[in-house]
Amino acid sequence: MTKILKLLSLFLLALIFSCCENNIINDNPKWAIVIHGGAGTILKKNMSPEAEKAYKEKLSDALNAGCNILEDGGTSLDAVTAAINVMEDSPLFNAGKGAVFTAEGKNEMDASIMDGSNLMAGAVAGVSTVKNPILAARAVMEKSPHVMLAGEGADEFAKSHGLEIVDSSYFFTQRRWESYKRANKNKYGTVGAVALDKDGNLAAATSTGGMTNKMKGRIGDSPIIGAGTYADNKGCAVSATGHGEYFMRNVVAYDINALMKYSGVSLKEAANYVIMKKLKDQGGDGGIIAVDRAGNFVMTFNTTGMYRAYKNSAGFSEILIYKSDN
Repeated sequence: MTKILKLLSLFLLALIFSCCENNIINDNPKWAIVIHGGAGTILKKNMSPEAEKAYKEKLSDALNAGCNILEDGGTSLDAVTAAINVMEDSPLFNAGKGAVFTAEGKNEMDASIMDGSNLMAGAVAGVSTVKNPILAARAVMEKSPHVMLAGEGADEFAKSHGLEIVDSSYFFTQRRWESYKRANKNKYGTVGAVALDKDGNLAAATSTGGMTNKMKGRIGDSPIIGAGTYADNKGCAVSATGHGEYFMRNVVAYDINALMKYSGVSLKEAANYVIMKKLKDQGGDGGIIAVDRAGNFVMTFNTTGMYRAYKNSAGFSEILIYKSDN
């Protein structure tokens, strides 16, 4: 009886919050990819037409980078890596080139990646010279016995494996510097991608510069497997963005996956419960993107906006920014 009541509660929550996210259930697409460029206080009235166009164009570029791989029969792991590379190379997002500044006026970046077919994962935290932190995270997964490397050790590891290393000045952007001087802590621009490939394998990846003006040594949820990133072929692939402390305390990415696996609820129901109820009740802001092996996906957030986009082999595709877009 208790289990039935819990499932009924999750079902009701899904109905209540269904307007707050997208969910496509289709004829089992061969592949699917969903990306995000961060959630937060994103209002149309504060966005110029030029800025909106720039964000949508770059989201389209990232989406297509992943889609091209999936269409050609490539892996979900390669697809999420390619999509995030595009966003890391853009100054628009809080990852790679557009990373925000710490309280010391430095750029310290985190990233993680996970393969849903075997639960292998890799992450880096506090890197400052790797041009594309997601590539360093993948190198940790594939070329080391570890899951996470941090700081100078992670930078040195990346360099030893031939990844592009840049001077710290590469990450400087005037917009992020002005934000640092204003100490605006309520802006999240983390990037992420989740994908399903033609072999039925899932993958998830997340990359971030963290919070503007964060204290020295602070690490958020993005590089933590289970908090900001998780992928499991028996459940779903998840990438998160938002106030990391809440996502870590609630192990959000894993929690959504576990609800699906052990309670039998749908991806939509699990995401709504965790993001729109559990997290929101604690004051946690942010959102997630996720996809399961059937190609069902969600883009669930409790903020005023989230840069997001999706595409699959069944012909569904869209690029969205504001809450009102749903």
